[in-house]
Amino acid sequence: MSCYEIEALRLGLMNVLGTEDPAAREHAETELEGHLTGPIEALADADSLSAIERHLDAALVDLEEEVATTSSDDPEYNYLRGRLVAVRDAERAVHRITAQGESVLSGLGEAHDVLHETFPVED
Repeated sequence: MSCYEIEALRLGLMNVLGTEDPAAREHAETELEGHLTGPIEALADADSLSAIERHLDAALVDLEEEVATTSSDDPEYNYLRGRLVAVRDAERAVHRITAQGESVLSGLGEAHDVLHETFPVED
C-alpha cells in the first residue's frame, strides 16, 4: 500500500522549492508507478503553491470518495482512513506554507514602503 497523495505532494513541493534530491524523487516516482493520472499526476507535476493546493484538494476529494465507498470490513478500510487523515494534515501544512509565504511577501512590500518614506526619492 502506498500513500499516493503524499508522494505526489512531495514531488510537487520538490518542483516548487527547486529541491534536487534524486534519491527522494526516484523513491516517490517508484511509489507512484502506475498511479500518475488525474489529480495525482497534476500534483506531482505542480510548479506553484497555488497549483499544489488546487491539485491536492482534488486528490483529497477522490480519496474521500474512495473511503466513502469502501466497506468498513474491507481490510484496506482503516488504512484508507489513516491515509485520509495524513492527507488532510498535509493540506493544512501546505496552507501554512502559503500563508507564511504571503506574509513574507507582504512584509517585503511594507519594508519597501517604509524605506521610501524614510528616504524619499527626488525626481
